[in-house]
Amino acid sequence: MSAAFPQEKVISPIRGQGYDLPEGPALLITGGNGFIGSNLIDRLEKDYDVCNLERYVTGRYVLGNDRAVKTVFADLRDYTAVKSAIRDISPDYIIHLAAISAVSYSYEHPHEVIDADFMGTVNLAEAALAGCPNLKQFLFASTSEVYGNNPNVRTEETVVNPNSPYAVAKYASEKYLRYMVDAYSFPATILRPFNTYGRTTNSHFVVERAIVQMLKGGPVRLGDPEPVRDMMYVDDHVNAYTTCLGNKKAIGELFNFCTGRGVTVKKLVEMAAGIAGYKGEIVWDAIPRRPLDIMYLVGDYSKAKSRLGWSTKYKLEEGLKLTVEHWRKKMGG
Repeated sequence: MSAAFPQEKVISPIRGQGYDLPEGPALLITGGNGFIGSNLIDRLEKDYDVCNLERYVTGRYVLGNDRAVKTVFADLRDYTAVKSAIRDISPDYIIHLAAISAVSYSYEHPHEVIDADFMGTVNLAEAALAGCPNLKQFLFASTSEVYGNNPNVRTEETVVNPNSPYAVAKYASEKYLRYMVDAYSFPATILRPFNTYGRTTNSHFVVERAIVQMLKGGPVRLGDPEPVRDMMYVDDHVNAYTTCLGNKKAIGELFNFCTGRGVTVKKLVEMAAGIAGYKGEIVWDAIPRRPLDIMYLVGDYSKAKSRLGWSTKYKLEEGLKLTVEHWRKKMGG
């Protein structure tokens, strides 16, 4: 697919173009406008010269609006555009978060998701290999979805069984990066984060969807109440990246990031209702089930703890309280 923005208009992020940024290492992030990316940029911009790579979308931008960090435009599916952007930036570090991440969407749009998530990763990694002689680390956001259905707690050694186009694309990306590590000593670090909540703008996912409906006061309509999930608060997820970044012990490695605690969707929603003071009706199975949903997805983060010193800081109850408080304020009390 051709680049969504003309190549000659790619902005070269040269220091001194009106951005008050530190003279730190150059860091390129993809998906910097997303849930994790936007939170991560807030953490990184004090110590790194951050540049966000994003796909140009007509109608998204308002003239005159300042950007917090430098931006280059390129469609990850266009290798030529990505290679040019990489050459201009010459990053010391790359954090690759950009993806079409809605699992349910991937079942009906497999070609689009595999093209964006797998080929986009291949293009970015190959561009970095060709154009970043000083690259120190390439952090890749994979997903716990690659494990698929399994009744046991997942460790990094658990046999994977991806059961959605999204998960297949992510696992294929992992395998490609592993090949590059072996063949070229490419400095990749693969992260498999488990389900995360604490979104501040997107109410598509179960925690935020439930809370927003509760605060509106009407019935809460959700899907299957039975799946068990390992729910991680956003700050712990962001800490996973900052812990791996620049850590030589993370190079060439794969890590789970999770809480190690499983909770059914039903119990999760009941906890949110108690915190929100919601006494209304919860309607289950109001949303169609996925063709192959994962019924039990709980992880083990022992490797990240022992090798990197990472551990979760937020209990589920604490994270849910912060999320409810945010949405209550956002929706006017």
